[in-house]
Amino acid sequence: VQIIMALKSQDMTALSNWVHPDRGVRFSPYTFLRAEDQVFSPSAVANLPSDPTIYLWGAFDGSGEPIQYTFVQYYQRFVYDVDFAQPDVLGLDRFVGSGNTINNIPGFHPGSVTVEYHFEGFDPLYGGMDWRSLRLVLQQHAGEWLLVGIVHDEWTI
Repeated sequence: VQIIMALKSQDMTALSNWVHPDRGVRFSPYTFLRAEDQVFSPSAVANLPSDPTIYLWGAFDGSGEPIQYTFVQYYQRFVYDVDFAQPDVLGLDRFVGSGNTINNIPGFHPGSVTVEYHFEGFDPLYGGMDWRSLRLVLQQHAGEWLLVGIVHDEWTI
């Protein structure tokens, strides 16, 4: 709850307290994690809102165009694009949303647990194809469950 509330309030300093000290936190725009995903240490996470760097976050589904955003731009599109603190469904160590993208979270983060904040869809015209999920991936470190991944997911082509 504290992690999703830190994300809701865009409090990256609070969020940084939950980031795994050795592994950092991996940001993934879709559920297929890649070695090239951006990973940030706890101290870097705290400073992300003021970081003007344009990072390569992956490629947009469908077009394949590079996702080149500052952290603030990425956050608005691929972290907290809907109010995930009030989801339709909460998945505790089970995946709720699924599309045709391979979900490789368990293989990428063995021994992790995932908390999924999921919306079934927003516009009835799309019949659920406008669903969204935010998955927080946690691993144990020194007796605490700490954040190693923030994975956004949505319907993909």
